[in-house]
Parts: sequence; structure tokens; C-alpha cells
Amino acid sequence: METNRQKKIAGVLQRDLADVLQSALREAGTQGIIISVTQAKVTTDLSQAKAYLSIFPSDKAETVIAEINKLKYQIKHQIALKTKNQLRRMPNLEFFNDDSLDYIAGIEDAVKGKENPIENRDLLDKRKKAGN
Repeated sequence: METNRQKKIAGVLQRDLADVLQSALREAGTQGIIISVTQAKVTTDLSQAKAYLSIFPSDKAETVIAEINKLKYQIKHQIALKTKNQLRRMPNLEFFNDDSLDYIAGIEDAVKGKENPIENRDLLDKRKKAGN
């Protein structure tokens, strides 16, 4: 269970990470990529923080996450400057792709019948088809 302190620090990190990452995108002149910090989690000893990023378009997510992980020490420094009055020690940052929106879209497509295995039997594996 998360303590109130963990929740407060996670909220501060989530907000400041969003600011830092969006300004970094503007400075880099990157067009057509949107990053949002969907969730931040902090360990009980406040030494580690995991940030889950939602990246649009999702086909560039892995590349963007890899680049952000290369720059995580610079990002950590920028956030430490922003939070110096709220945090004594800045947690180490780890970034992960939050693909829950893609997962939800897949469920919605399945519910709407776009990938209906009853109508399109080719969606099923060969061993699962009935009547072969």
C-alpha cells in the first residue's frame, strides 16, 4: 500500500516530468509526437521512481523511450532543480511505455466485431478451427 508521502512525491514527479519532457520535445523541434506521463510510482524508501509514458503515435514509442532512458540523468537533474524545495533527495528514474491505450483500443475493436473469429476463421490458429 502506498503511503501519503509516496503519493505526494509521485504526483509532483508526474507533473514535473510532463513539463520537462514536453519542453524537451519543443526544444528538439520534434513534430508529431505527443508524450504524457500517465503514472508515476515511488518505492517505499523513496529512492526509485517508475514513470509510465503514453506516447503518440504508438509506433514510435519504443524509440522515444530508449532516447529518454539515455537522457534520464539530465532529466533527473532538471527535475531535481524544480523540486529542490519539496524533495531532499531525488529518486532514480526509470521510464516505461504505457501501452494501455493500445490495449483498450484492441478490446474495443474486438467488441465492435472488427476482428471477429466467428466470421473470419483465418484469425484463429489452424488447430483451433472447428470442422477441419
